[in-house]
Amino acid sequence: MSAGARLRIALEQGLVVLPQGARIAVIGPVAGTDLSMLPQERCDLISTFRPDTDYYEAQGWTCHAAPQKRYALVVVIVARAKALSLARVAQAAEICDGPIVVDGAKTDGVEAVLKACRVAGETGAPLSKGHGKIFTFVPGPDVSHWGAGAWTGMANSYVTAPGVFSSDGVDPASALLASHLPPSLGAQVADLGAGWGYLSAQALSRTDVSELHLVEADHAALDCARQNVTDPRAIFHWADATRWQAPKPLDTVVMNPPFHIGRSGDPALGLAFIANAARQLAPRGILYMVANRHLPYEADLHRLFGKVDSVGHDPRFKIFVASRPTRTAR
Repeated sequence: MSAGARLRIALEQGLVVLPQGARIAVIGPVAGTDLSMLPQERCDLISTFRPDTDYYEAQGWTCHAAPQKRYALVVVIVARAKALSLARVAQAAEICDGPIVVDGAKTDGVEAVLKACRVAGETGAPLSKGHGKIFTFVPGPDVSHWGAGAWTGMANSYVTAPGVFSSDGVDPASALLASHLPPSLGAQVADLGAGWGYLSAQALSRTDVSELHLVEADHAALDCARQNVTDPRAIFHWADATRWQAPKPLDTVVMNPPFHIGRSGDPALGLAFIANAARQLAPRGILYMVANRHLPYEADLHRLFGKVDSVGHDPRFKIFVASRPTRTAR
């Protein structure tokens, strides 16, 4: 059962009451969640993940990366990372003049969030449905620090944030790819799925790069990248890397593509990254890519590129260099 289904039941049972004529916000809605029980005309969706924003905007919802005003009711969707969930609750506490509604699956850690909320304020009796829980929360003053640690300084001086991929250190796959990048990358370069900017920072050590496009769907990760990559050649794009359009054909794409949607592995996501890299590269452009050894990318790489080489590996990851893209129509 999705968050939308639990919210609908909570409304039908009177556990949650919609305010009359006042603004409502939903923080962290996930594409595909049914929100039709909410009045669309007075509801703002606060989404930092570009594909989710694109999904809801296509349905006519108003979306923002950050709250724009105050609200009479805020619905918080629990994220996989507890720190991010608590930061969302703290954000809701700053903008809400009424009760906060927290909704999440057990697999995403809603029990831990409920426990924290019980300590930090008053919670209504939770409704348990569909392997998840929904409850109301009236926060006390102690929730402010949940959002205060949103930025995390790592030992190597990079900045990350709760819920961002590899927030506790440099991802080993990206480090392996960085060690295999050549001395020259060309003038026009893109990092698809740039995260908090590690690979981009390494690529920008090449003096022949004129522009490097950091393309990232997670707004929080891109905010980190802006702090980690201050080179004036860097251009930041909050965009779905599988659909992003480069302003001009690229000489090089570097990427460590994701292969999970939520908790489910989905190699099709990485394949979509590869396909878009092929579309954005110039005829002589080159893709440098790292992937988990078990992922089935070779066939599509050979289908989309005239030449594919495996140039490095370790027990977990492999490095591909693909050139002569066969689908360069933009």
